[in-house]
Amino acid sequence: MLHPPYQICIIGLGYVGLPLARLFIEKGHTVYGVDVDAAKIEKLQKRLSYLSDFSRSDIKQMFARGTFHPGTSYEAVRRADVILLCVPTPLNEREEPDLSYIVQAVEQSLPYLRQGQLIVLESSTYPGTVNEVVRPLVESAGLKIGEDLSLAYSPERIDPGSHWKLEDIPKVVGGCTPACTEYARSVYGSVFKQVVVVSSPAVAEMTKLLENSQRFVNISFMNSLLQLCEELNINLWEAIEAARTKPYGFTPYYPGPGVGGHCIPVDPLYLLWKARQHNINLPFIELSRQVNHAMPDYVVAKIRDVLAPKPLSDCQLLIIGVTYKKDVNDIRESPAPVIMEKLAQAGARVSYHDPYVNQLQIGGKVYQNMPLTQRNMRRFDCTVILTDHSNLPYEQLIAHSRLVVDTRNVTGNLPHKGKVVLL
Repeated sequence: MLHPPYQICIIGLGYVGLPLARLFIEKGHTVYGVDVDAAKIEKLQKRLSYLSDFSRSDIKQMFARGTFHPGTSYEAVRRADVILLCVPTPLNEREEPDLSYIVQAVEQSLPYLRQGQLIVLESSTYPGTVNEVVRPLVESAGLKIGEDLSLAYSPERIDPGSHWKLEDIPKVVGGCTPACTEYARSVYGSVFKQVVVVSSPAVAEMTKLLENSQRFVNISFMNSLLQLCEELNINLWEAIEAARTKPYGFTPYYPGPGVGGHCIPVDPLYLLWKARQHNINLPFIELSRQVNHAMPDYVVAKIRDVLAPKPLSDCQLLIIGVTYKKDVNDIRESPAPVIMEKLAQAGARVSYHDPYVNQLQIGGKVYQNMPLTQRNMRRFDCTVILTDHSNLPYEQLIAHSRLVVDTRNVTGNLPHKGKVVLL
């Protein structure tokens, strides 16, 4: 096992890989970044950012030490002591795990692997991936895990758009052997304040799915309660705020127009798929998926109701926020495009404003980001808040809009004179 500083190769420079690269650079390590998206590498070389959490100044600072070397070639693996795999793990059209990015990253790395290196998978995946998929691929090159190479899993815990500093988020690691675990603990311990060691890669893999499945199930519960509270004329948001004053036993979760992002809508289905391989049912996840998938239809029905008797086909609607969560530029699995498409199919004329998304393609139509001027606000029959970005003028939005449907409670404490309908 080598000692710091390390030569780190990070494969995948997206929402996980780029922040991780910055952290290792800040702590004195050399980072080789690999991404098959040449447009990302070109932006980095021009000192431009493609992530909402990174400014141009942040990118410049990453290069300032002369220890950041991004590119598209996997040959960088040869120079590294540690290879971190931070590639996407989406679902396929059957909502089953798509590990093609992991397989491709490992296969492309094989010609450059050498003795003494550590490989760590960070991508969210089902328990067993490291030992059942990654390990056989690596050993097919003639290098034995635990003897020639070390292999571990450490789930990413990035929270884009949040106040959390990456180094303050405890890092979970589990290796294929005790020596693999110790190597990974040493590497991550050089940059993270706390490293949590578990007994195996499978436990570390389950840890990630457990975290996000808990959120998935609890958000669906709140989405179910939202519909009940509407019938009972109860403000669910107010009830949640009252409940969270309890100093123990309650964690607040909130309803919304649906769940989005690269983890919460995906990770529970990885767990569901794995359970089915063992003929085990996970009814909570099954039911939660049904509830969350139905939320866009619920939002559309609510908009139709508040505009009645005027039909949607005679209405102009302004959507506020299309990303999956506030203060990020990520639209993966966002419910907003789904809702926009359903509204358009109902005949409504739909526009959107989002400070993080300049252009949005839904189906065969391209939408352009509309400036949020007073004149534009007044044009629409209804303004629908789907993402509660922090930098939007909500008081002006209420003042100049004819009607506002708020799915995020961002206007809950603002004066609105009956113009706001909370979902």
